[in-house]
Amino acid sequence: MAPKKNVRDPMKYLCFSDLHRDTVAAANLVSLAADADVVLGAGDFANRHLGINDTLEILAAIDKPTVLVPGNGETAEELRSAAKIWKSARVLHGEGCEIDGIDFWGVGGGIPVTPFGDWSYDFDETQAKRLLNGCPTKGILVVHSPPIDTVDHDTTGRVRGSHAIRMAIETKMPKLVVCGHIHCDWEKQVVLCESRILNAGPRGVLIEVD
Repeated sequence: MAPKKNVRDPMKYLCFSDLHRDTVAAANLVSLAADADVVLGAGDFANRHLGINDTLEILAAIDKPTVLVPGNGETAEELRSAAKIWKSARVLHGEGCEIDGIDFWGVGGGIPVTPFGDWSYDFDETQAKRLLNGCPTKGILVVHSPPIDTVDHDTTGRVRGSHAIRMAIETKMPKLVVCGHIHCDWEKQVVLCESRILNAGPRGVLIEVD
């Protein structure tokens, strides 16, 4: 009899973004997390730095390993402070971690700089390039802002994503890229090179990755 192959089952990710204090959506994510191996949150828990705890207090019931990045509505420091109650979650911003042998990298904030003014937690493309510098090859990338000309079309059809994020994807070829930020393209997916890119949205999307 031939030896049994040691093949990893596909990982199931629950991906979401842009809750913006929506407690109903947060409660739904808690239910969906039961079917996931890892949870990925791509930012914007607050509205203009207000109410970040509204959803974090609900999401803290999720016990699956979780990676979060800040949106442009909260800073990395604000998210780290609020997420202390969520024992299974870790916040990444210009840094990475490993879960079950898989490499993750996270970068939050609005990229490029948004037109929203001083309240928005934004970074220009040069800053973004530095934050993405350590992104691993063939890992999982969680960003708030999408790569340009992918899932980043606003209400006028104009693309609003980041050149630096796109360049990182083309170079590092992550298996999965989860983002948000551009509401018009919530739940849309595209493939760039070999990378699957999802603009997640607040309802949550369960996705399998080999």
